[in-house]
Amino acid sequence: MPKPVILVVDDEPEVLRAIERDLRRRYGQEYRIVRADSGSAALEALRQLQLRNDAAALLLSDQRMPGMQGTEFLTDAAKIFPRAKRVLLTAYADTNAAIEAINSARTDFYLLKPWSPPEENLYPVLDDLLADWMADYRPPFRGIRLLGTRWSPQAHELRDFMGRNRIPFQWLDIENDDKETVDLLNAVGAAGPFPTVVFDDGSHLCCPGITDLANKVGLRTTTEKPFYDFIIVGGGPAGLAAGVYGASEGLDTVLIERAAPGGQAGMSSRIENYLGFPQGVSGSDLAQRAVAQARKFNVEMLTPQEVRCLSVDGPYRSVTLSDGTSVGAFAVLIATGLSWRTLDVPGVERLSGAGVYYGAAMTEADSCRNQDVVVVGGANSAGQAAMFFSRHARRVIMAVRGDSLAASMSQYLIDQIARTPNIEVRPFSEIQEARGAHHLEQVSIVNNRTGAVDLLDASGLFIFIGASPRTDWLKGVVPMDEHGFILTGPALSPGGSRPKGWPLDRDPYLFETGVPGIFAAGDVRHASVKRVASGVGEGSVVVQMVHQYLARVK
Repeated sequence: MPKPVILVVDDEPEVLRAIERDLRRRYGQEYRIVRADSGSAALEALRQLQLRNDAAALLLSDQRMPGMQGTEFLTDAAKIFPRAKRVLLTAYADTNAAIEAINSARTDFYLLKPWSPPEENLYPVLDDLLADWMADYRPPFRGIRLLGTRWSPQAHELRDFMGRNRIPFQWLDIENDDKETVDLLNAVGAAGPFPTVVFDDGSHLCCPGITDLANKVGLRTTTEKPFYDFIIVGGGPAGLAAGVYGASEGLDTVLIERAAPGGQAGMSSRIENYLGFPQGVSGSDLAQRAVAQARKFNVEMLTPQEVRCLSVDGPYRSVTLSDGTSVGAFAVLIATGLSWRTLDVPGVERLSGAGVYYGAAMTEADSCRNQDVVVVGGANSAGQAAMFFSRHARRVIMAVRGDSLAASMSQYLIDQIARTPNIEVRPFSEIQEARGAHHLEQVSIVNNRTGAVDLLDASGLFIFIGASPRTDWLKGVVPMDEHGFILTGPALSPGGSRPKGWPLDRDPYLFETGVPGIFAAGDVRHASVKRVASGVGEGSVVVQMVHQYLARVK
């Protein structure tokens, strides 16, 4: 953690060096000593400290300086760091001015120059002032700060991206008038545009794209090499498991994820039926453990990066990324999982990101505190989200299309929901409309049996109405079923014969597609079991088939 700052200002170089030396000798272990040769330079240094969210503990300033006197500097400095202790350095002849400064500029103390010996004339006073300052000191947040409005879709996208990628950040709503937000607004320029991301080095980006933010925080979006043994497209449970097993068994592996590791599973607030975690585990924690394990075995991970197309050239397979670059490999695994289906009712598209969200959107939990929210869906993801939001919202209404939760939700979740008093399950319910001028304000729910319509005040609408594969980029490359799920193994040839165009004198492996060396695992695969454990299992098992394939082509 960065040390609090002691700033000293004097226009005489020899005096400045002398007091810096004495301050560093006494306080250098606990404080960072910063010096400036003018009041204007010192104010700029304070503004930079404010942008980096550093703390200023003590300001010492000479009184007689050209351009800006010490009292003027200390008065202006108090507007930036009002809690910092302020000391005026002055000659004996300026004693009256120093006393006046204590009264008018609220200076804490004045010291006469020269202060030698410092053990008698400097340190005792500063010790008391610093002890007083430290008694109320609370270390500031260190990391990225995001300035924006709650209902901004772009701000939500940035918050969601950083949250899912476990990037520490502090959210500051510019519509609040707390001092920290106001001070930071003044430091970056209150006019915007917003959202604005302020980094711990003091730099900031206005309205950045996800890729710009990723590059700034050090996420990798480009590959180190042009060719690998094994390319994994998708960083959900299946892709991460394949990465861990592939790299640990010697395959030169790169994993490409378009949003954040963990996929939809990574957005689950609590998974309680995953083997080995009797108390449950959040999807985010599970994904983070898998990422750490993959990196331990030197899996190269690109996030965020999207694959646009896949091509085959003899024994080589290559993918083209969204930035136009291509990466080649001997074998490719498609593990892109599923994406939430959109809800096609009035108001939903217009208010998306401004109160209407697909998936859990856990970064919005605090914003929903003591308010009503609506969760749409009756499967496990919806149940986990309802349980999560019940700890924050005043009331959670679950709109379930069928007659109960039993058809598609695990019993342990049904039991938990039944025991949670602020969750209300509404069967036979569908969303009719989302209402609000600039953000969600009300949700209209219709009973599909009686036709009765209920208009609810709500600050959040979270949609879990099923999912579909994102496989348009694979059309014409690998066989798929009518819903876009990738066919593998026996599903390629239900009659027992080898699939049309299959070039090898063997049948496709269990998780191999209609193109040799291209595999599919997890939710994107036809007839897969939509569970986290099954995705991990398929991702680990497919590596054995990749080895068998590579043994013939390398």
